[in-house]
Amino acid sequence: MHEILCPTNISEDLLEFKKYYLEFGVYTGTSINYLSKYLKTNIYGFDSFEGLREDWLGTTGIAAAGALTLQNLRFASGINQDKTKFTPIGLTPMHGVDPQKISFRTKAPESQTPGGMDQMKYLTNFDYGKVSKLPNGRIQREYTINAIPQEIEIANNVKFPAWTFNGTVPGPTLRANEGDLIKINFGNGDSHSHTLHFHGIHPANMDGVFEVVPPGGNFVYEFAAKPFGIFPYHCHVLPLTKHIEKGLYGTLIIDPKKPRKPAKEMIMVMNGFDIDFDGENEFYTVNGIANYYVEYPIKFKVGELIRIYLSNMTEHDLINSFHLHANMFNYYPNGTTFTPSEFTDTIMQCQGQRGIIEFTYDEPGQYLFHAHQSEFAELGWLGVFEVSN
Repeated sequence: MHEILCPTNISEDLLEFKKYYLEFGVYTGTSINYLSKYLKTNIYGFDSFEGLREDWLGTTGIAAAGALTLQNLRFASGINQDKTKFTPIGLTPMHGVDPQKISFRTKAPESQTPGGMDQMKYLTNFDYGKVSKLPNGRIQREYTINAIPQEIEIANNVKFPAWTFNGTVPGPTLRANEGDLIKINFGNGDSHSHTLHFHGIHPANMDGVFEVVPPGGNFVYEFAAKPFGIFPYHCHVLPLTKHIEKGLYGTLIIDPKKPRKPAKEMIMVMNGFDIDFDGENEFYTVNGIANYYVEYPIKFKVGELIRIYLSNMTEHDLINSFHLHANMFNYYPNGTTFTPSEFTDTIMQCQGQRGIIEFTYDEPGQYLFHAHQSEFAELGWLGVFEVSN
């Protein structure tokens, strides 16, 4: 293959051969791209493009890679789907996806599944559990979480074969008060083994590492809600990358005994989706649908205190970030203190990091918020705050 890919090694006989050229198994398009630059006739590329949608020439397929730049390329998906009217995309590729196809102009689906919870509701949907008082007077909060395989829509007409907690990516946002007893009934409805691993403080046998739950199995997690703050949870079964990239994560918020100031509160989980499982994300989102909060802006009032519980569960990338336009915010790392660490308009988080963002707007209008890796924003991690009097 190296002999073919290296331009200096392409034979003169091959260059002068005036017939058609076929490549079966285009994959990422590396070899066909090299050949297209040196051969003088049409090249036809064939591939099954298994798992890609019918619009694979647009947002998800090899043509979207942008590396295929010459007009002599033609593609066919299988034998009976000749795609001979391919027009190369001229923009620089970003993780294999044409940004023009999925920019903030792209309409976002209303929810990940038909009739499922939409991402506007997810933003403020906190599960406080089934509350009861134990004989010793302590409050117990009981939750149910099931691991469920579920195909979800993560961008317009783009489906992803997810592993989910309770049917969504991210999973449910659990909420308790500092000192409560947390009880979680975990059921594994998947064909793979899973666990629940919570960041924070708890006994070793509740850590979700060695207590692997097989398909069809159950496990009860019990631990005290401490300290106050924001804590991600995720499956910890190996290979860990696979279980996280497929969607098995969520958030636990533990409120302090001394309440925070009243505010409009929301959860935002930064993540990515590797739709072709090549180790690179093609889409980035907050709360699981690309560009959702552009299509459906988050609305609040001038002067209203906004509190965002922000965490990063992005796989395959070292960091993610949050940038607020035309304003600055107080940032509380981990949410474990009442004193902000900085007053800024941009923060970065590695996977598993989290914090609380607080701000108000003094003027009405529409304000962007997004990842400040521009690539992430162009591939779906972008939103709008709509502020009114």
